[in-house]
Amino acid sequence: MDAELIHHPALWLILGGIVLGFLRGAPRALLSLGLPVFAAWLLWGIPEGIYGGMHFLDYTLDILRVDRLGRLFALVFLLALFVGSVYALGQRSRLEVPAAFVYGGAAVGAVLAGDVVTLFVFWELMAIGSTLVIWAGGRDAYPAAMRYLMVHLFGGVVLMAGITAHLVGGGSLRFEAMALDGLAQWLILAGFLINAGAFPFWSWLPDAYPRASWSGMVFLSAFTTKTAVYVLMRGFPGAEVLIPIGLLMAGYGLIYALIENTARRVLAYAIINQVGFMIAGIGIGTEMALNGVAAHAFAHIVYKALLLMAIGAVIVQTGKRDCTDLGGLARQMPVTCGFAIFGALAMSAPLTAGFITKSLVLQAAADAHLTWVWLAMMVIAAGVFFAAGLKVVVFVFFGAPRDLDAHEAPPSQRWGMRLLALTSLAVGCYPPLLYDLLPFAVDYQPYTGGHVVFQLQLLLATAVVFFLLRDRLTAMLGSLIDVDWFYRHMGPRWLKVMVYGVSIEIREVVRLIMRGIANLLVSLHRHYGTRGVLARTWASGSMVMWVALLLLMYLALFYLP
Repeated sequence: MDAELIHHPALWLILGGIVLGFLRGAPRALLSLGLPVFAAWLLWGIPEGIYGGMHFLDYTLDILRVDRLGRLFALVFLLALFVGSVYALGQRSRLEVPAAFVYGGAAVGAVLAGDVVTLFVFWELMAIGSTLVIWAGGRDAYPAAMRYLMVHLFGGVVLMAGITAHLVGGGSLRFEAMALDGLAQWLILAGFLINAGAFPFWSWLPDAYPRASWSGMVFLSAFTTKTAVYVLMRGFPGAEVLIPIGLLMAGYGLIYALIENTARRVLAYAIINQVGFMIAGIGIGTEMALNGVAAHAFAHIVYKALLLMAIGAVIVQTGKRDCTDLGGLARQMPVTCGFAIFGALAMSAPLTAGFITKSLVLQAAADAHLTWVWLAMMVIAAGVFFAAGLKVVVFVFFGAPRDLDAHEAPPSQRWGMRLLALTSLAVGCYPPLLYDLLPFAVDYQPYTGGHVVFQLQLLLATAVVFFLLRDRLTAMLGSLIDVDWFYRHMGPRWLKVMVYGVSIEIREVVRLIMRGIANLLVSLHRHYGTRGVLARTWASGSMVMWVALLLLMYLALFYLP
């Protein structure tokens, strides 16, 4: 086993998460803030290469692979873990932060895995850690956590079946790009897409994530879907089937985000929307597209966590979650409102991270002459700003004032939001900070006059449309039936009907069996009971007579010719 494995960031994070479960107060806070920094220092010091040497059956596992793509995803995961820990310093749950470190450590391990077996181990550990983060949200979160776990265990089974078939069929143990030329590869792709929130399994995300605590969803938004984006980039770059899958996800997320009333469910649907945008970019498959996907995954983690932190602070102060129950909080929570506005603008406004990352994917679609894909992506970019940016910020902070006793977010929450806003601003103002970390050399200049003007026009037009349709949008707000209705409501009903129908048949079979047993017992009693024929007392004379008759019959048969 290579000595470098002692420097594996994921192992330190997972071990640290276990230790955090036994700490309280200042030691816990110091360890939760220090661990991500220490892990980032370890990661930065590991030279690019493949490390492992652990033997498993007939295979040698590459537990640690460091390259530009894996390092970028691991670094942004560590950033999310650090900033999330700052934000969650006031979290009273004894389970959430330790579970988040196990979860985040597993995500780091997955993006640094060099082989499919190691990937699968960290993949499943990630499912367990994220379930515990949701579970820490309280009693109302328990059912959603179990539904979430069932979906991800199913995805794990599909992935394991694909990996097993891939290896049995002579495929490489090393996790690298593979062609969709067999059932094994399609199963692996399906396992990845389940975690990404693709149809028809996308509803686990808006079902489970908003049930987490005010800080739990910040961690959840960073790891699971972005790890899925990473493995799709690594395993299936340029797979054209991902373009319609991604656009379908983006359209679905946009429609539901427009109509949904609960603020964090709106942001959950927006996650599906943007992950779909990234998956479509993976399907394009060019170096610029893959650079754009990696960069946008970074930007999305930052601005989405910022928005979730702002809404989490509102939930802590008001106890309200629906947009229509909130409003007028800009005066009571001005700092939080400012960060929420910046988070909305960071989706695609100039001088923010979203502006310099989405444009890479859009340019890749244009360069590949995929006009319809480019148009769809433009609608997606404008629509998510409309639904998850303007809608949430305006309804929560600038809507009709409610009688709510709210105060500004505490310092730890404000510092978490401040760090994310500064990160987005720094990357947006100086793109080489991010571009130099991308897997391929970047030959693109986002700040051209035409691009900046076009983007500002698009954002302004979207804002005008929003304010024109605001009243109509208010009347539309609610919750739509989603795919999870089939296994949350219809599924149990079908199961009940099936069980009831089967139970009737079982009862009939049991009744027939019991009747047969009863008839057998009656027959036995008739013959062997105290008054039965075979239980009577026989006289000795009768016995002699029967013996004599049998003897005569024997002699007759013997002597007759």
